[in-house]
Amino acid sequence: MDKPALRQRCLRLWRRLDREALSRQVVETLLPWLVARLPRHILLYHPLPHELDLLALPQRYPARYYLPKVAGEGLTVHPLGPLAPGPFGLLEPLTEAVDPGVLDLVVVPGLAFDRRGFRLGHGLGYYDRFLAAVGAESVGVVPEALLLPELPQDPWDVPVGYLATERGVWPVPRACPGPG
Repeated sequence: MDKPALRQRCLRLWRRLDREALSRQVVETLLPWLVARLPRHILLYHPLPHELDLLALPQRYPARYYLPKVAGEGLTVHPLGPLAPGPFGLLEPLTEAVDPGVLDLVVVPGLAFDRRGFRLGHGLGYYDRFLAAVGAESVGVVPEALLLPELPQDPWDVPVGYLATERGVWPVPRACPGPG
């Protein structure tokens, strides 16, 4: 199945899920993982209607939190603060941008993920470009129902290092490099 058809299928599935309950469960599975890893600077996201809402994390885990903002072809990083409507129906921060090098962890939403850490997004490549440029750890958050065995992959797709569902958080296995 191609990515546009898969996006439509995933959006239909999101509509049938209890996003509020799943969001709470994913926050609960993330908390012990965060305590074990101790990230101090975390990029969250403001959720679209079909994404998990993890904005309860700042009240539950002490760190500095940031939100992304669409800027041209990329994302900029802004401290959590007042929000205003931006492109694509997103609420975006009004605070000044900071150097993304400050981040320890990037929390990545998606329509779906596969077990290799690849993400099905909206097809604009913002997170792929961002993850390729930033050295922070990354965790993809997704309901178990949208964790697929394998997604179609393009050469520019960047996998996350960890996956989090309502059932837990685990590292994504990395393929072994081929011979020299």
